[in-house]
Amino acid sequence: MGRRQHNYFEMLKGLADDSVTAARMLQDILRHYNVQKLPGWIGRMHEIEHAADQAKHDMTNLLAKEFLPPIDRGDIILLSQEIDDITDSVEDVLLRLYMFNIQIIRPDALRFAELILSCCSGFAGLMDEFENYKKSTAIRKIVAEVNRLESDGVNLYTNAIRKLYTSSYSPTEIYAWTVVFDHMQQCCDACEQASESVETIIMKNS
Repeated sequence: MGRRQHNYFEMLKGLADDSVTAARMLQDILRHYNVQKLPGWIGRMHEIEHAADQAKHDMTNLLAKEFLPPIDRGDIILLSQEIDDITDSVEDVLLRLYMFNIQIIRPDALRFAELILSCCSGFAGLMDEFENYKKSTAIRKIVAEVNRLESDGVNLYTNAIRKLYTSSYSPTEIYAWTVVFDHMQQCCDACEQASESVETIIMKNS
């Protein structure tokens, strides 16, 4: 019989760590925003996204040859894609700032960046526990916390859009920031989706 040699839990944790790196970079960029530096920042962000995408691809190739994966192959592939979606969502925020030529960062965007980092960090903490899911007492608490953070994101999004439409008289600014805030909320949604998938996978394997 073959023997499993690859730790897919560690690989998934690595993908989650990439999302945290991307979220931390986004927060740092917004705190020290300079539109002239955006192209360079986008290049650095894309390097993170590309490395994460390559790691996901490598893991999928290993999985195709694995004799006995620790959990269902389809679940591992699904979760790796959902984690990759988190990192992609963070990169998408930065791309929208560039596409719409955003000159000044709104205060709500700074709060959103902090929340996105909290969501990504929370999910990465969930991945720390995932390998020991049969014994862990923290997993459900972490999933609940990620869900709470996503709810905070909904509230922040609602209030940010309200402020935007009551404080700006520029249709261009309103449209641009509506799209940016949409994508920021999607980052939180992606974290919640991935955490709920982890919970479902655990239920299937318990």
